[in-house]
Amino acid sequence: MDFTGKVALITGGGGGIGRATALGFALRGAKVMVVDADAAQAQATVDVVMQRGGTIACVQADVTLAGSVQDYVRKTVALYGRIDCFFNNAGIEGAVTATQDYDDTMFDKVIAVNLKGVFLGMKHVIPVMLAQGSGTICNTASVAGLFGSPGMSAYVASKHAVMGMTKVAGAELAAKGIRVNAVCPGPVETRMMRSLEAQRDPNAPEAVHQATAAGMPSGRYTLPEEIANAVMYLCSDLSGNMTGSQIVVDGGRSGSGGVGPRAR
Repeated sequence: MDFTGKVALITGGGGGIGRATALGFALRGAKVMVVDADAAQAQATVDVVMQRGGTIACVQADVTLAGSVQDYVRKTVALYGRIDCFFNNAGIEGAVTATQDYDDTMFDKVIAVNLKGVFLGMKHVIPVMLAQGSGTICNTASVAGLFGSPGMSAYVASKHAVMGMTKVAGAELAAKGIRVNAVCPGPVETRMMRSLEAQRDPNAPEAVHQATAAGMPSGRYTLPEEIANAVMYLCSDLSGNMTGSQIVVDGGRSGSGGVGPRAR
């Protein structure tokens, strides 16, 4: 996968999956812009990539605000001239609690980041790609966008909606040189899974980790770099005529009918 001369824009670029993907794109020749609500984490990604000789910049942004999204798109185009690959990745896990007990404010926050943030990202990146006549978008969904997960009503709802928006945008843009797909991770070795494990059993989060891993045919969590590889495939010419679709990366868990805590 060669991205020489391409520009990759990544939201949630300060986190585990975002950072691994930024590094992957940069090592394959892309110029990278990472976006994160946490400026320090975004800068940490920049430092990692620059240490490996990559071309990268970062911008702090709130993906739930239209003005902030327009700003990160504008800054990317101003710096690099175009956007070829958009990894629409920013997301939060929210709370783990029964539907009837789920806090209204937390529900709204999860929907704002995971759903509205993805919508706004596409809304403001697509015009850039239409003007170019080309581009690829990869939205981060989840296996939680394909199945239910007890205690995660907001997260599951948001990821199901991301899957729907991916299919709509893929159909709308298929004849215009722009492809839109989604990646659906299962449990990944990231901060998010540490949070979910601790919420499910504050006294024994490692036991939750071990039980979840044991429930996967592969016997382990996915690595962030493995999700990055799937994202780069979806953003490369190798995925050709693929649009409005998704790739599941979960160690075979969904295919085997496994249940339990699922999150990207």
